[in-house]
Amino acid sequence: MTAVLVTGASGLLGSAVARALVARGSDVRTLQRRPSGVAGAADVLGSVTDADVVARAVAGADVVVHLAAKVSLAGEPAEFEAVNVGGTRTLLDAAARAGVRRFVQVSSPSVAHLGTSLVGVPATAADPEHARGEYARTKAAGELLALGRDGAGAPGGDGDGVGPRVVAVRPHLVWGPGDTQLVERVVDRAARGRLPLLGHGAALIDTLYVDNAADGILAALDRLGDAPDVVGGRAYVLTNGEPRTVADLLSGICRAAGVEPPAWRVPAGLARAAGGLVEALWRVRPGVDEPPMTRFLAEQLSTAHWFDQRATRRDLRWTPAVGVDEGLRRLAVHYGGTAPAAAEGSGPDEA
Repeated sequence: MTAVLVTGASGLLGSAVARALVARGSDVRTLQRRPSGVAGAADVLGSVTDADVVARAVAGADVVVHLAAKVSLAGEPAEFEAVNVGGTRTLLDAAARAGVRRFVQVSSPSVAHLGTSLVGVPATAADPEHARGEYARTKAAGELLALGRDGAGAPGGDGDGVGPRVVAVRPHLVWGPGDTQLVERVVDRAARGRLPLLGHGAALIDTLYVDNAADGILAALDRLGDAPDVVGGRAYVLTNGEPRTVADLLSGICRAAGVEPPAWRVPAGLARAAGGLVEALWRVRPGVDEPPMTRFLAEQLSTAHWFDQRATRRDLRWTPAVGVDEGLRRLAVHYGGTAPAAAEGSGPDEA
């Protein structure tokens, strides 16, 4: 039986990964600050920044799937650095010392998003210097750190000096029932009439249904075992391969939840400027929740970002099983309603 450590298993994607591993018979341990709620998994509670807790969590593991991160549109740079870079380094060191053989770094396409449109591009190199915002910057640095350790071991490690093989996966805009990061915020703001479309809402973006994201991460994990020289040291973007316009996606989510879709618009340039102002105010006087707008969020909602999936599907031998429309149907059921009509104008086929 394979022993797997999953960090960040109290979140939507982390818990889905841990449940999928339990379902296929793995011995699953999780590490995060609060209980994961995953039946059949053993929780270790604590932070990836605590070396003693990390060493205890990774002991005896064959595989690590690292999802834990500080995810926010705003916050102290030092906190992002400590968790997303320092925590990744601590986990990599512990994994090498414990003899872990495979390490999946769960990253983000934002590590290579520099504020302009990404149209049918592959997984380009992470760029901490130019990534937009502290989350993207530190996730980029963490990804480069992890990939740089592929098979390299760790200084002072007491294993055989080889270290785990490492692959990075970048799930893009993960959503589904129970999602508090994207779906819940879209629905809440739409219900209060505070969800505008930026520009014409015509930018094409791709997303990833949560079950597909979990399957893709497990596929990367398996391929590290089957074909480490194919995927080791590489990064892959995971998407549904079904680009839709921002307006279509927001409308689909809103209708699934039984609220009116956004009907008012804000010029994209104005939203970016407002986002910069909000960020400046947030640094001086942070709010209790996420800021209503940031430059990064304005860019995400007004520029195209969809990705060439050919290398991902070829190398990982993975294909998404749940389409966007089926995902929206499941979301509607979650909210107690019926499936919304399929969105029109789905854009280009997956590349």
